[in-house]
Amino acid sequence: MTNPSLAPTPVQRLLSLDVLRGITIAFMIMVNNNGGSGSWGFMNHAVWNGLTPTDLVFPTFVFIMGASVVFAFDVRLARGATRAQLAVHTLQRAVILFLFGVLINVFPLFHLANMRIYGVLQRIAIVYLAVSLFYLWDKRASTKIAAVVVALVGYWVLLRWIPIPGAGMPGRDFPFMDQTLNLTSWLDRQIMPHHLYLDWPGPGVLDPHNRHDPEGLLSDLPSLGTALLGMLAGLWLRTQKTVRVKTAGLAAFCLACLASGYLWSIWFPLNKNLWTSSFVLVAAGWSLFVLTLAFWAVEQWGWGKGRGAGFVYPWVVFGSNAITAYMFSELVPNGLDHIVFWMGGRRESLVVFLTSPIFRYIHNPGWAAFTFSVSIAAFCFLPVWVLYRKRIFLKV
Repeated sequence: MTNPSLAPTPVQRLLSLDVLRGITIAFMIMVNNNGGSGSWGFMNHAVWNGLTPTDLVFPTFVFIMGASVVFAFDVRLARGATRAQLAVHTLQRAVILFLFGVLINVFPLFHLANMRIYGVLQRIAIVYLAVSLFYLWDKRASTKIAAVVVALVGYWVLLRWIPIPGAGMPGRDFPFMDQTLNLTSWLDRQIMPHHLYLDWPGPGVLDPHNRHDPEGLLSDLPSLGTALLGMLAGLWLRTQKTVRVKTAGLAAFCLACLASGYLWSIWFPLNKNLWTSSFVLVAAGWSLFVLTLAFWAVEQWGWGKGRGAGFVYPWVVFGSNAITAYMFSELVPNGLDHIVFWMGGRRESLVVFLTSPIFRYIHNPGWAAFTFSVSIAAFCFLPVWVLYRKRIFLKV
């Protein structure tokens, strides 16, 4: 019997990457539907500086996207597709993803006058387009490393040393990385003054001068670094080295990202809203940590290919139609939440009406919120499970 640690890694598709994608999208659905104010701290984003597990979800998805580009493009090139054809398809896919993101922002009320332009899928679209065209132009790992350095160091220089018009120099005239006075937020207010994710300083009070967008334009720059780090992981996994050596390499890459990221955070704090350079490295390190575990379990020890199939199965189902699961989780619960009626003298949404008979018996608010999150994820699992059973994989 062949030792699985010496078997060659499949070159067309990595099951472990699908598993990581599935885990990520499931957790993304849960934290986007975290059950409200009673939810545990780790199910919420850090308010500003700092890091919670929830903050790692989006960058992990971007990281996986970067790794997936390597495998997807190499397969299509091997089948005879030209780089020009792939470039056109990449542009088309980016446009569709961007429009999907705008649809999520305006659904179901379609208030177009102040609709938010930025968003999760919009950032994925922009970053996907940039790193994909970069990979088509040059496949060398050295150019990706250089681009990561330029993106992360360049972003730090911009935020630390470029003065804010009318406010002065960060760290001298106002605190560095102030929530309102930072170059990223200032730039978004100039180019998208009425189309941003609004910051609410208090219940019912909206300060028009205190706006920032967690997926703003300038922070796309370090997001490119996240995807490029994923691409470097993908290039490593596409080498002809043994599975055991690849696992060790992923672990070393993980430790390097975590160590450098946490060290840099002393001077450039971890901040998901601004997608700081230290945050890029630390988030990539934790993404690599989970990828290393998945790669070791699936590719080295054969989980999902015989043993451990029951554990791997739900993540593969989610990962095989990740964008579909995300769109369903954003549109359907949000649509149901806007169907409201009066019950017992109170205004209730359809979501609350459907779930309250179950969750009102859970007296601990944290457990009630977590159970709600798991229930929404299970609900969103059903359509992608049906698609998976019918071998339907919806692609953009």
